[in-house]
Amino acid sequence: MTIQGWAEIALTISLAVGLGWPLGAYMARVWQGQATWPDPVLKPAGRLFGRWAGVDPEKGQNWRAYAFSLLAFSAAAFLFLFAILRLQGHLPFNPQGFAGMSPDLAFNTAISFVTNTNWQFYSGESAASNFAQMAGLAVQNFASAAAGIAVAAALARAFAANRGESLGNFWTDLYRITFYILLPFSVLIALALVALGVPQSLLANVDAHTLEGAKQTITLAPVASQEAIKQLGTNGGGIFNANSSHPFENPGAISNLIEMAAMNMLGFACVVAFGRVTGLRKEARALVVVMAIMVSGAASAIYVAESQPTPALVAAHVQTTPNMEGKEVRFGAPSTAVWAAMTTGASDGGINGWHESFTPAGGGVAMFMIQLAEILPGGVGSGLYGIIVMALVAVFVAGLMVGRTPEYLGKKIEAREMKLAMLAFLILTASILGFAAVAAVLPMALKTVSTTGPHGLSEILYAYSSATGNNGSAFGGLGGSPYWNTTMGIAMALGRFGYALPVLAIAGGLAAKPKLTPTAGTLPTHGALFVGLLIGVILILGGLQYFPAQALGPIVEQFQMLALTKS
Repeated sequence: MTIQGWAEIALTISLAVGLGWPLGAYMARVWQGQATWPDPVLKPAGRLFGRWAGVDPEKGQNWRAYAFSLLAFSAAAFLFLFAILRLQGHLPFNPQGFAGMSPDLAFNTAISFVTNTNWQFYSGESAASNFAQMAGLAVQNFASAAAGIAVAAALARAFAANRGESLGNFWTDLYRITFYILLPFSVLIALALVALGVPQSLLANVDAHTLEGAKQTITLAPVASQEAIKQLGTNGGGIFNANSSHPFENPGAISNLIEMAAMNMLGFACVVAFGRVTGLRKEARALVVVMAIMVSGAASAIYVAESQPTPALVAAHVQTTPNMEGKEVRFGAPSTAVWAAMTTGASDGGINGWHESFTPAGGGVAMFMIQLAEILPGGVGSGLYGIIVMALVAVFVAGLMVGRTPEYLGKKIEAREMKLAMLAFLILTASILGFAAVAAVLPMALKTVSTTGPHGLSEILYAYSSATGNNGSAFGGLGGSPYWNTTMGIAMALGRFGYALPVLAIAGGLAAKPKLTPTAGTLPTHGALFVGLLIGVILILGGLQYFPAQALGPIVEQFQMLALTKS
């Protein structure tokens, strides 16, 4: 560990938070339909789109209609992408000549990108054509991110409403979020990446001659455009199997910093926008502080774990540097640690180091960040509504302690809201632990797991945590098979819609309630007391759910590693 390493972590997280503030102010105007700089071009186009689609942009929807629109749009997107992946061998822009994916792999991939998970049981450079990458996967990178932000916007309007019913219009939100936020900022990031050396090409490959005179074939693709929305929309799916450790996706230190900031800044921006829409900026700042503290703590824990020498070399009495197994020497331990914390704290899933090669403690922290529903700072949209649900639990716990009906942001939190919040938690927990428990004893699943013992359990647990948490990063060690493709596809759908639908139901109930004026008995939700309470609830709730499973995986493996060091 060095001062430079700690400064690198602090700079990266501070940059993401700092960029999120002005972006959040702009995003709030987009959510509210207020005047913005792209209006002269995009407003007429939006009206034309509305007429073509038969959507009245002024007509609001209650939570049921909003939820139905979300499900209908996602189902259509799934079918569209599934068809592209199955038929890519017959579609244009396929210079590599790739055949269509198998039904189970196409199912898994389509669900993955539609749910903003972007789990990949394939190598992008050897399985997906340029057409599939651009017209299929990249489009869903925009669409799935916009759908998540739309749910967050609906929740913000619910808290701002006073005996209202409408949460806004899903189709209008989808258009505005895509074209006003995701598209222009993705273009800017893509241009910056091209300037830094990231390729943007429709060629299949290029031949290079090495210093020894040998011929080397280098795969090309439209990388920069996909990389930009991959990070900004917390998608994480890479064109190359090595993801952001590949020099074509992440050429150097500057691109590394840009990509890390991009993957978290929209998560923080959603919270800032929430505070402006509701008129409760201090309360929103408290949520940003919680997110920043938690992602900083995770990055610090991973950095400490990965700064230790490799145990086997210590046991052999060999002096060595920090654990560089699975890490890019261009980035080192600090950059890899903060990337791992930011990508698992969000629903990004992009990696610049191999998580399976982390020490058990480092890998366990990354896994735990996903298991906390990825709310720190979370995915675009999903991070906001995830931490709001946690905040509802926190004020409910505080209300029980003082014997008052809990309130949050001027709304009474009653039995209906708490039942729905618990439903969302239980769906995630049941999916992660239920699927992992079955896979840990089912021969059909175990035959494609490369490792036995605690590390093998960690591989299984991480896979279903990543799928249900809509993260997409992999611990490694799993071979693709119809069983894994199917069960993980189901887990991804549960993680996305099993959480978003209860949140929309909560929003519908809150919107109909009157706004309350704070009284002397109202719990302040903007100060250090509430920040500490919320962090405690997040850690305790996550610990109670996942500590037993973690104890059988990364925790026991860490003790085994320490025993090796002492031997």
